[in-house]
Amino acid sequence: MKSKLITTSLSLLLCFPAFSQKTEAEKSFIQENMEFAAKQYHLMMKTPAQGKENKGIMPHSMRKDGTVSKGSIYLWTAGFFPGTLWYISDFLGDKALQDSALVYTKYMEPCKTFTDNHDIGFMMYCSYGNANRFAPKEGYEDILTESAKSLCTRFRPKAGVIQSWNGFRSWHGDKVYDFPVIIDNMMNLELLFHASKVTGDDEYKNIAISHAEKVMKNQIRKDYSHFHIIYYDKETGAPIKGETSQGYSDNSCWSRGQSWGIYGFTLCYRETGDKRFLKTAQGMADYYLNHPNLPSDKVAWWDFNAWEEGYVPGVRSRASITPILYRDASAAACTASALLELSTYVKGAKSKKYLEGAKQILHSLGSAAYRAKLGENANFILMHSTGAIPHGSELDVPLTYADYYFIEALHRYNKILNNEPLF
Repeated sequence: MKSKLITTSLSLLLCFPAFSQKTEAEKSFIQENMEFAAKQYHLMMKTPAQGKENKGIMPHSMRKDGTVSKGSIYLWTAGFFPGTLWYISDFLGDKALQDSALVYTKYMEPCKTFTDNHDIGFMMYCSYGNANRFAPKEGYEDILTESAKSLCTRFRPKAGVIQSWNGFRSWHGDKVYDFPVIIDNMMNLELLFHASKVTGDDEYKNIAISHAEKVMKNQIRKDYSHFHIIYYDKETGAPIKGETSQGYSDNSCWSRGQSWGIYGFTLCYRETGDKRFLKTAQGMADYYLNHPNLPSDKVAWWDFNAWEEGYVPGVRSRASITPILYRDASAAACTASALLELSTYVKGAKSKKYLEGAKQILHSLGSAAYRAKLGENANFILMHSTGAIPHGSELDVPLTYADYYFIEALHRYNKILNNEPLF
């Protein structure tokens, strides 16, 4: 017995240095990527504002001439740039970047009363939510609560969901549906959960839960893929049909939409402990990781079913005239961030699967195949994202939200390696 104990102890001691070396190698990988991101974003901030009255201040993507394209604070992606600055500055302890994060965050304050669509969650929680997390100041919680109130104005009690857009014209003709709900909306629920915790008012949380339940029931398919859009009847609240806006076809699986679902249901489980949300998050994650069309580097094509038999775009969709199978680094980055959190809520082989999946994605995105060279790519971090092929928009370009979720994932991965809680 004594000799067995000695042998076991020696084996553990021999394994420990290798484990430690792997961990340090991963930490070095994270450090190098964060330092690179800081350099790129310092360069980004030297570029001038754009547009009428110089209201284009938030980096969004890259123009055809290779220069950065910027949008106003009311563009749905506006909160990602300050959010990325918060993550980088927190990791590196970079005071100059933190000061810049604060400047860009303050630009967003007028959006707290924005009610034209559901995107206020992206806009305000990625900016002020991260500001409140990393450098809290008086007034931030009030801004976030006001933002949550604005989002709640789009809740439709009969249907039990938050209306995404004011209308969408189907790709199949001229019919305009006036009550669309898209899978992206799952990402906005974090703002509502936060508001309930701060105010003690369960109304925000209850709206978030109701929305997630209806998405789970009406939008998630039996195989855990999803419909990008569900149209609802304004009078009765009943679901009408499922279609797509940004995917290849109504019955296909748009890869970034899948990532929104994985991320959204994971955060819903975090905030509620409801095992139904955990089951859905796992199902959607397994769909992504197990899909036969997922490339070996785990950076998904823009749609899992593009150009496959049985999948037909709408007559007006430009997907039918876009034969190139583009990757979407933004879908992969968001999936990686979600998988890292999801790995902490399950055990054993499942936890390892999600952690390894996230690690593989991060190393792919951090490689020369996807990460830009310093001073190139309009100073964005990642290349090869896809915005909206059916609209003929943003094909194989950098996108600010790809950078955001890549950096968020690295930040989370570092915490996991250090055995620190994510939240």
